[in-house]
Amino acid sequence: MSETTHDAGVAVSAPPSPDDGLSGRELAAKYGLTVSGARPGLFEYARQLWGRRHFILAFSQAKLTAQYSQAKLGQLWQVVTPLLNAAVYYLIFGLILGANRGMDHDVYIPFLVTGVFVFHFTQNSVMSGVRAISGNLGLVRALHFPRASLPISFALQQLQQLLFSMIVVFVVTCAFGNYPSLSWLLIVPALALQFLFNTGLSLIMARAGSKTPDLAQLMPFVMRTWMYASGVMFSIPIMLKDKPAWIADVLQWNPVAVYMDLMRFALIDGYGRDNLPPHVWALALGWAVLVAVLGFVYFWKSEERYGRG
Repeated sequence: MSETTHDAGVAVSAPPSPDDGLSGRELAAKYGLTVSGARPGLFEYARQLWGRRHFILAFSQAKLTAQYSQAKLGQLWQVVTPLLNAAVYYLIFGLILGANRGMDHDVYIPFLVTGVFVFHFTQNSVMSGVRAISGNLGLVRALHFPRASLPISFALQQLQQLLFSMIVVFVVTCAFGNYPSLSWLLIVPALALQFLFNTGLSLIMARAGSKTPDLAQLMPFVMRTWMYASGVMFSIPIMLKDKPAWIADVLQWNPVAVYMDLMRFALIDGYGRDNLPPHVWALALGWAVLVAVLGFVYFWKSEERYGRG
């Protein structure tokens, strides 16, 4: 310690700090500081998501309630919209274009209605996933929470909407002579696998949409093409029987077609095993696990960048 005298006063210089010469990284390590909003490890991230499960469920229910709050029919639009689409598709494809070839009238209408509702489940999950981050920037920037909570909650919202709409599917199916049987139990694993697939897809689209808002304008065209290629309005094997077999195989292997086929097989007595692709349950499980895992990892890798410009 040194002393200096100036105008009868004494000035004492401070002792050297033990932190002198340490870099910012070394100082942070010494005092246990971390970057705000830094991405946690993958398993820690999954643990944090599980801890937010009540928020995810409550958020999805709130979004579902608010979706049609300004409409006079309210939640009935969850059922009316796909039902009107099915009516239009039946008029155009069933009556005018004859897409019901090879199927009885009592089979084709439940076939079409089931396909429309199941496809809308995936379509709405994708479209809501695109806007999950970009449409909720205020929430993302104001609060610290695992950002995957948002696309997962939107996929859960679409599942709840489908479950409500399934009442109509059951009514239509029964109206054409397909009554509840043990095969209806297959609806549970089929929907569970589709939900897992949709969640992964929603996570992928959420990350892509967070940096490219224009993707929301492009996706309706992509989804419309996917719908026409998935056999929503027609039976792929029957419609393509004069084409090379590999074309029908590829179209039947696409995940939405797989989940529609499983639901139709479960609900419709006249839709037998011969309409399903080989190893259909393995395909359904494979698509669900593959897309869910890839979507979760892909979204997690960009966790610290969401909402930052």
